[in-house]
Amino acid sequence: MPPVPRVALDTGPASAAIAPDTLGTTLVDRFNDSVLARPRVAVCLSALGMVLLVLVGASAPNNHTLRAPLPLPLLAPMPGGASTIAVYISIALSSVGLFGLLGANRRGWRPRPRALFYVGAAVVAVVADLTPVGSSDTASYAAYGRIAALGGDPYVTTPGQLGGGYAHLVSDVWLRTPSVYGPVATWLQSAAAQIGGHRPWLTIWLLMLVNGAAFLAAGHLLIRTADDPVRAALMWVANPLLIVLLVAGGHLDTLIAALAVCAVHLARRAARPRDDLLVGVLVGLACGLKISAVLLGVGLLWPLLRERDWARMARQTSAFAVVSFAGYYPYGLHALSPLSSAARLVSVPSLWAAVQQLGRVTVGPAATGTAISLAWPVLMLALAWLLHRRIPPQAVLSVSAPFALGFAWILAAPWSMPWYTATVWATAALLPRGPLTRWLILTTSVLAFSHNSGGHGWTW
Repeated sequence: MPPVPRVALDTGPASAAIAPDTLGTTLVDRFNDSVLARPRVAVCLSALGMVLLVLVGASAPNNHTLRAPLPLPLLAPMPGGASTIAVYISIALSSVGLFGLLGANRRGWRPRPRALFYVGAAVVAVVADLTPVGSSDTASYAAYGRIAALGGDPYVTTPGQLGGGYAHLVSDVWLRTPSVYGPVATWLQSAAAQIGGHRPWLTIWLLMLVNGAAFLAAGHLLIRTADDPVRAALMWVANPLLIVLLVAGGHLDTLIAALAVCAVHLARRAARPRDDLLVGVLVGLACGLKISAVLLGVGLLWPLLRERDWARMARQTSAFAVVSFAGYYPYGLHALSPLSSAARLVSVPSLWAAVQQLGRVTVGPAATGTAISLAWPVLMLALAWLLHRRIPPQAVLSVSAPFALGFAWILAAPWSMPWYTATVWATAALLPRGPLTRWLILTTSVLAFSHNSGGHGWTW
């Protein structure tokens, strides 16, 4: 029998039974054997990526930050072309650096997890105190929070109707869109706006600090609970690509991922009924941030469904239902109405963008939208099944199922952003080494290159 080919980037002996594609394996093996996978080189590339990110955030406003800087940056505004080049080089260096860090770890590099956490925490502390880079979502968060703090309904009132300094910072795309976030997100945004008052920079800064704290809390728990703490640290808290996307962008997905880490930890070690209740509460809170977090709940219920553990399923779903009802009750079902229009959006480089363009000139936009909305969930489930088959068999199902379902959603959904991968990365940090890690890096990198403009649209 011929020898089994060596598995790519992030695999080990336990996953040797998996037969990845030969071309992908050869290319990644060559990368692992190159100078780029040496620890010092990988660290330097990652550090350069972080330096460029900090320079862009400290030189606001520019093409990749909000239109007005927070008071902390001390540098002069960076020219638009320079910020574009700096951001995309930062993404490239962070992606290659991450490949190198994981490749070096696979070859035996074992830095102390505590040291990785401290380095990541230092970078996060700097980035969270700068103007958001790569997205204007934090400005939308602040505007919705200001609406709620003034007694308005952010699920009806738009940032454009709010006007003032808050609306000035919101991207033109979302200026006339009510909040598409859950009630827990609204409470958080309202609390920040209560403190920020008429100063949008303060509201945004508070949201950035909460986001950075959630990122570090998730990283700390991952290091404490993962079978391989070094790999977990490299996959999350010391992951330069995630710092670019989640921390610099200030996205709510960071908080969802933190709740997911807690829920998965409890689900893996659930020994008492109250553990199941807490899992349901955590999933409910995550869905209260973004409704897409329901996929986390489905992934955690899948092992119980296979085991026919109806009592645990009932406890988790009941707790989830109570939390969800308590969150949405003050606003009513109309809080879900903005999601219907958002669900029809199609982004690039989604494969559905080509389908949408073709459908508009053949069967019409209405029929095309209906067809896409029916087709993509089927594709997602098929991809989840295929992805789960590529996960090492010794993986815990309460970790592998949410990972596969979340990754499939990123690949199949018509509207997909790079920061949506947060929960996928968090669960991947708890999985054994496997060939899917390289595809997660590539997917996240492609999305990052496609959607990282600070809300100003394409700048190149």
